[in-house]
Amino acid sequence: MADKILIVGATGLIGGLLTGKLVAQGLGNKLHLLLRRPYREDVGKAKVHVQLQENWPATITKIKPNIVISCLGSTMKKAGSKEEFAAVDRDLVGAVAAAAKAAGAKQFIAVSSTMADSSASSFYLKIKGEAEDLMRAQKFDRLDIIRPGLLRGERTNESRIGESIAIAASPIMDLLLHGKFRRYRSILASDVADAIVALMAESAGGQYVHENDAIWELV
Repeated sequence: MADKILIVGATGLIGGLLTGKLVAQGLGNKLHLLLRRPYREDVGKAKVHVQLQENWPATITKIKPNIVISCLGSTMKKAGSKEEFAAVDRDLVGAVAAAAKAAGAKQFIAVSSTMADSSASSFYLKIKGEAEDLMRAQKFDRLDIIRPGLLRGERTNESRIGESIAIAASPIMDLLLHGKFRRYRSILASDVADAIVALMAESAGGQYVHENDAIWELV
């Protein structure tokens, strides 16, 4: 296991679950959390760095993590505009990836979105795809991009009405999604967090994309 593990986006659904799992496994002394606001949960021996976003690259340089995990992600509603959404989901993710590479990180793991594609007509998917392109351009020893379907889990810091309705309907919808459409099935956020833990132990180099079936296989 790496000497230093950095998580950005630890206040989100997957990031929070992942942090809890790593602390529970006794890895808190290796764990660093880079945040825009204070973290309310008990993180044991993990080191918490609360910084303005523009200071994140310099902080990453000081930490010198071996593995960097990006759980960053917003919504159009929460961001308030397309520009602000892109500033987090593409620009900040890209800046974190570039800083991680410059700091010597060997592995970069990021939560993206199903159908992310820089050439997509959907603004959301286009931004997610452009973020993936920025990560790939860094040429990490190992890059793992996770593209889960609809996330199921309890969010404590925000309400997403549309997502809640989709989750309620997911048991029926999941039964209708077969073959290549399995990637759109709902998935537990805890399964995604478990998959990230499993990926941290992988030693093979390369760039990998993990959709639902690959995530389930990892856990």
